[in-house]
Amino acid sequence: MTSPNQKFAKESFIVMNELVLPNDTNTLNNLMGGRLLHWMDIAAAIAAQKHCNRIVVTASVDNVSFKRPIKLGDVITIHAKVTRAFNSSVEVRLDVWAENIPSNLRVKSNEAYYTFVALDQNGKTIPVPEAIPETEEEVKLYDGALRRRQLRLILAGKMKADDATELKALFFKE
Repeated sequence: MTSPNQKFAKESFIVMNELVLPNDTNTLNNLMGGRLLHWMDIAAAIAAQKHCNRIVVTASVDNVSFKRPIKLGDVITIHAKVTRAFNSSVEVRLDVWAENIPSNLRVKSNEAYYTFVALDQNGKTIPVPEAIPETEEEVKLYDGALRRRQLRLILAGKMKADDATELKALFFKE
């Protein structure tokens, strides 16, 4: 049995849909990247808030890959899922699918990781519930989250590369 401070990964999974309208596109009738990042931030924040049961703020966005353009009239489906919780932060994985309904063509267009920090009513960081991976894929994402976190902290100047033991383990065998 889990404690109230633990959450299963499936409890922090959300699906969000958007329709790409003319105001969302550039002169090539492709969805503007900034609009997609906005929608992804909303979806990720909802997943993080559901997990934490608190207000969360975006701490970082990394590894956003734009694989294919999204066209005017496409339906966007964003899957957002908490992959791991740390002290006061959670990592959220996002997968974005674009679907052209008349042609029945559905393609994965983007993926990303967002990090959120939970805040109390005074705007101070607060501990978050543990995330418990259940499936093989969730375990893989959970394990990788620590390496991604260490890389984020190094790039932000908040961790020395020598202290990133999980990252070093990828390159050096002891």
